This record gives sequence, C-alpha cells and structure tokens, in this order.
Amino acid sequence: MAFVEQTILVTGGAGFIGTHTVLQLLKEGFRVSIIDNLDNSVEEAVNRVRELAGPKLSQKLEFHLGDLRDKEDLEKLFSQTKFDAVIHFAGLKAVGESVVYPIRYFDNNLIGSINLYQIMAKYNCKKLVFSSSATVYGQPEKIPCIEDFQLMAMNPYGRTKLFLEEIARDIERADSEWRMILLRYFNPVGAHESGKLGEDPKGIPNNLMPYIQQVAVGRLPELNVYGHDYPTADGSAVRDYIHVMDLADGHIAALRKLFTTENIGCTAYNLGTGRGTSVLEMVATFEKASGKKIPIKLCPRRAGDATAVYASTEKAEKELGWKAKYGIEEMCRDQWKWASQNPWGYQSQP
Repeated sequence: MAFVEQTILVTGGAGFIGTHTVLQLLKEGFRVSIIDNLDNSVEEAVNRVRELAGPKLSQKLEFHLGDLRDKEDLEKLFSQTKFDAVIHFAGLKAVGESVVYPIRYFDNNLIGSINLYQIMAKYNCKKLVFSSSATVYGQPEKIPCIEDFQLMAMNPYGRTKLFLEEIARDIERADSEWRMILLRYFNPVGAHESGKLGEDPKGIPNNLMPYIQQVAVGRLPELNVYGHDYPTADGSAVRDYIHVMDLADGHIAALRKLFTTENIGCTAYNLGTGRGTSVLEMVATFEKASGKKIPIKLCPRRAGDATAVYASTEKAEKELGWKAKYGIEEMCRDQWKWASQNPWGYQSQP
C-alpha cells in the first residue's frame, strides 16, 4: 500500500544512506524533497537517483542546496511545501574526526537539528525518523545490544547522537503530538545492486568498506586495520555490518509506523543484522567477492573504538515488521560492483 501523495523532507538526502532511502521512497509512491549542504556528498548522487527512478518518479523529487544551521534555508523550504514527515540524516559521522574536532561536530549535528525541530514545530510537521547510531551504546557491557540498555557514548560523534536522542525524547514529552522514531544503525555497507549508487566519502575514508574498496581499485596502497589485540577470535574489532538497502527499507518501515500508529511517542529501534563480523573476516569476504588481494597494515587501536558491537533485532522485527535480508557476501558483492564501476566515486576521474 503506497501512501500516494505524502511528501517527505529528507535532510542529508544526497549522502550514502540518504540516496538509497530516497530511491526507495520514490518507488513507494512518496514525494521527496532533499536538503543537503553537500559537505560530504555531491549532487551527482542525486542525479543517479533520478536515473534509477526513471523520468516519471523523478518528477516527485526536488533537491535544495541548504544548511540546517541556517534557519532561513529551512524557513524557505517549509513555507513553500507542506511536509508530512521528515527523515533526518544530515550530520557529520566520523568517529576519529569527532575526537579531533569536537566543536565542529557539536555545531553541525546539534545546532542543525535543533533548528530543524523548531521549524518543524512552527509548521506543525511533527513526524520524525531520526538517524541515530549504535555508537550510543558505547562499549556495551553485554551483547547483543538491546534498545533499553543504558546509553553511553565514547566519543564526540556518539555524544551528538545521544544528545539528539535525549532532545527528541524531551520534545515528545513536552508535546505528545510528536511521533518520533530513532533508528540506531549499526555499520552500513554495500551499495545499490545496479552499481550506480554507493558510498563516496571525500578524502581518506573513515570507515572500513570505502577504505577497502579504495585499496581494491588502487587508490590507496593498503588498508589500515586499527586494533589487532582485541579479545576477539582474530584480534580485530567485531561489528554488525548491514546492507544499505536493508537500511533504506528500515526507513520505509519506520515511516509506515509513524503514519499508522497513534501513540508511538519517541521510540528507538536497532537496525542491524544481529550478527557480529570481525574486520579481518570482512576483508577476506571482500577479497573473495572482488578477486583482489587487500594488503593490510596492523595499526594500534583508535581512541573511542569499542571491541565488539552487534544488534538485537527483535524489537524492529516485532514492531516494524522489518528484518535485514542481506548477508556479508551480498554486501561485499554490491560494494565491489559499485567500486569497480566507479573507481573514483561519483567523479569520472580524479
């Protein structure tokens, strides 16, 4: 059942998870407006979404260059269009970088979001899907991570997500008209099966899969593996990797819940597979998928990195009717298809 002419604002919609979600929204019959400042993304990614959606659905997609820290950009958008809900992806997302530049992270992630919520309230748009993160679990005392665990962030990036979750809960407590779903992503990887959409970080990647793919296509000489003395089977850190298309579907499921459930309040859901995979396992799986050898360099642990984190997926399965479909083989296959077709990301050459 498509919600035919409902209009969704997607902040950060030109980014990795944003583009894949926007494509699924269009296919499900939604109208979509993107606002993005292109800080860590490019407009070509939105053009690829149009190409994959086709001319008819593309008519339902608008792109606005804008920054959530500038209230005028938001005011302009909300005064022109009535939005039924907002999916809020926009924000900086590199753990290591946040340790070095905490103020930049607080400025981008907190101030932008607070502006957004103020303008949403002003225009009576009170349905929100928020892009949270498994970093809010910090170094969990036990795994899998369950949504009602005590939250604790180990770095400034994680703290911005934790603060924003608390802010959302406070807003909803003060005004029960709000319906909010907080989606705690684990480690998004993979790419659209066409090979036309994928992750294209600016500069040296901060997370594993874009780093591996840049080594595979010859852009970087070797993969730095941070931490080889963790108390895990092979000494490398364990994470819950999830295919970006599964994540995109999770956002559709969350929107459906917002539109069909009265007293949802402000609720958090994990989006993960429930399986932990080590960094070295992921490297081996990618080597198999790509036929490429990935030279690695073992480095010391990074500040703020946890040993092992993976999701309990029970709540999302039960309440959202959502379950991850893809395994690490498909994640690596699709990541390699994107990388091999787009060795320089969305640019045709360096």
